[in-house]
Amino acid sequence: MQQKNNMIKVVVGVVHNNSKEIFISRRKKNQFMSGYWELPGGKVENNEDLSSALKRELFEEIGIKIEKFSLIQTIQQQYPKRIIDLSIYVIDKYSGTPVGKEGQDFSWCSIEKFKEYKLLPTMWKIIKRLSLPKSYWITPDNHNSNAVFEECNQRLSEGIKIIQLRSKSQLDKAYIDKFNKLCQLNQAKLVLNIPHMVFDEPCDGWHLTSTELMVTSTREFPDDKLLGASAHSLIEAKHAEKISVDYISLSPINETLSHPKTQILGWEKASEIISQCKVPIYLLGGMNKDSMDKALSIGAQGIAGIRGV
Repeated sequence: MQQKNNMIKVVVGVVHNNSKEIFISRRKKNQFMSGYWELPGGKVENNEDLSSALKRELFEEIGIKIEKFSLIQTIQQQYPKRIIDLSIYVIDKYSGTPVGKEGQDFSWCSIEKFKEYKLLPTMWKIIKRLSLPKSYWITPDNHNSNAVFEECNQRLSEGIKIIQLRSKSQLDKAYIDKFNKLCQLNQAKLVLNIPHMVFDEPCDGWHLTSTELMVTSTREFPDDKLLGASAHSLIEAKHAEKISVDYISLSPINETLSHPKTQILGWEKASEIISQCKVPIYLLGGMNKDSMDKALSIGAQGIAGIRGV
């Protein structure tokens, strides 16, 4: 595969052990960005396809033969003198024992422990993708009683790992912090979707409405925080991708009780949008637990909703 100008194509593999830890290695002193930790992989050679490059690099670098793998994400990372076009694969099946065949330091690390390592900038994007669940729950916009908090507690006990705290009216920090602490106790993340966000609220990230999305030109958020956005068209989804959101909620896929007269996208259009985007996309609107397999089959990250998730 031919490299273009200062564009360097790179493939990396996410290799797990039986403890669900991920294999990482440290770049050597003579390498670009030495001392940083990264996933195993390397440059794609001229006239080499991505799959062949992945197989070759992981055998040369860590001594494994990969048998089954799947592409989960592509990222372009701008550096002062080069652009890295990175393709990330999950290695579903391999033979051999991963080691540092080229003398590099290596480690097995859980997602929760990655913050203890000096990571390449692209690693945080990959980690966030790997840590995204297949579904997340959006709270009802009814914060006049304790009912939403009680339902949140119930959802967390059922295993939900991302809660989107949604309100059309302003919420005070004490109320937000109450939900944040509950999420922390359950090892889940709280994402805010409220008016007039100042981006210092006690939470794990923020979610932009489609209106907010389209007036946002750059991502001015820490890499260790989640940034999501609502999109209702390919134009909006591509803009979300441009400002480097971590996920998109695409809607409405089906008719919903809350918006019965809204024009739906449908599954075919959703599939087209997903195929043209590099950002994880959740499907929203008339979703239920039976929708999950269909969503995954067209390449979605999963589903989201207030009722059916």
